[in-house]
Amino acid sequence: MGLSVAALCPVRPATCQLNESEKPMQSSCAEIQAQLTDRVLEITINRPERKNALTMAMYAAMAELLNSAADSGEVRVVIITGAEGVFTSGNDLMDFLGGSASSEESPVFQFMLALYSFPKPVVAAINGPAVGIGTTMLLHCDMAFAGDDAMFKMPFVDLGLCPEYGSSFFMPRIMGHARASELLLLSKKFDAAEAVALGLCNAALPANEVLNQARMTAAELATKAPEAVRLTKRLLRAGTREAGAQVIQEEALHFQKRLGSEEFKEAGTAFMEKRPADFSRFE
Repeated sequence: MGLSVAALCPVRPATCQLNESEKPMQSSCAEIQAQLTDRVLEITINRPERKNALTMAMYAAMAELLNSAADSGEVRVVIITGAEGVFTSGNDLMDFLGGSASSEESPVFQFMLALYSFPKPVVAAINGPAVGIGTTMLLHCDMAFAGDDAMFKMPFVDLGLCPEYGSSFFMPRIMGHARASELLLLSKKFDAAEAVALGLCNAALPANEVLNQARMTAAELATKAPEAVRLTKRLLRAGTREAGAQVIQEEALHFQKRLGSEEFKEAGTAFMEKRPADFSRFE
């Protein structure tokens, strides 16, 4: 797999001209909802019967929406949230068993690329579980608000996998090596207050206030000088952009190999059999 750092760090034009023929953005997947209001695109993960677990089709739809929004003069800010009190429980394991989740052509990687390179502000509104990529995608949002019902977890090691989406690079820089090691090696759960203390979220709020706060923040951003906002975002991330992209590439290569590992097979089997994984036979 030849992932391109240049692809993760594309050079985008400084301005976005409004095309009068543009149509309102629509999602290609019923489980990803899109609503454009006053130049704010709200993307909602809507699969509550599976705790908003993400499938390949859902990743593809989110990537398409972000890529369209990046080039649209109608969009100045994006909100990402989840329906019915859940952000996302992470990847749908059935999609990942035997899949090519981290190849360059994968919808998962296409979503990662789209969010990582997105030139406009992204605000996350988190309620309930934010598992796996539900936590790591916050590293690539510009602001995040979490409800007092939020629960974060990166269970990669517990699944026989490895960190993804640049988490092994960005997390030590945000919260320090010791805390990042605790969260990634032990797959430790943490709540909204800790997410704020660690620098992952801006504020912990009552659950019913989270989306309103995200909307108010996005509305304020949408009123500001758009080119100045885009430039400020680019400069804020300039120091880590290339290095972060290289780590995302390396993680993806390892992650893809781990999906074929015996440890991941044991974790997947244990999940299906509703028992703890047993790694005692591995060296």
